[in-house]
Amino acid sequence: MLSYPAAIPLSARSLNHLAGLIRRHREQRRSRWRRLDPGRQALLALAHLRNGDTLTRLACGFEIGFTTAWRYVREAVDLLAATADDLNAAMDRIRRLAYAILDGTLIPIDRVANQKPYYSGKHRRHGLNVQVVADPAGRLVWASAALPGSVHDLTAARASGIIDALTSANVMTFADKAYQGVRGSIRTPFKRHRYRPKLPRWQKKVNRAHARIRAIGERANATLKTWKVLTKLRCCPHRATAILQAILVLHHVESPAYVG
Repeated sequence: MLSYPAAIPLSARSLNHLAGLIRRHREQRRSRWRRLDPGRQALLALAHLRNGDTLTRLACGFEIGFTTAWRYVREAVDLLAATADDLNAAMDRIRRLAYAILDGTLIPIDRVANQKPYYSGKHRRHGLNVQVVADPAGRLVWASAALPGSVHDLTAARASGIIDALTSANVMTFADKAYQGVRGSIRTPFKRHRYRPKLPRWQKKVNRAHARIRAIGERANATLKTWKVLTKLRCCPHRATAILQAILVLHHVESPAYVG
């Protein structure tokens, strides 16, 4: 089988951060000989997360077995996820923002045995619902745990606790019509109801300004999906939250100069 060198669009900060976590983990467990040293294991995990390379291809490239590659990637993801900020820590950043942008995105997955809960009627495909918070510049600040794709955005936001947290902190937040009916500091566009007159001109003007602000938040969704493993998750859906948390940790390692 042929092999070739490839690049990962990440800095050495991510590699050193993950390699350090792996090294400390091995020292705590007093692990003996491993097929890959911490740096190579970190490189393996980053290639899977960022480039979306399959474990079969990575196993061949790193000259290890498929099961070993699977175990190494899973271990690295769990170590990163364990260091992820919880909602309270994320709110320390969000409170310093002039305003926040809340949006939901769908992470596509393979069809599973119990597929009905994961089918999104809105997107007409199977996936996982993830709530994303962006700052006024469209930078990714926080992402929620993954829920089945059939869950409505408002339900998912309430389940994650982000609605209560934003309201308690009194952070002005812009969201789309899916969050209609939420009170507090969440701002949604005006919605025309059936059998009622059309929206007046001033409400349409407000909606256009609201849409321009929300459009910036799409950058956070795009940033999240630059990690090619999220193009289509081919693992168990229950592993999605750990993968998202690991990616969020690496994202903040790559952007240490973030100022809320």
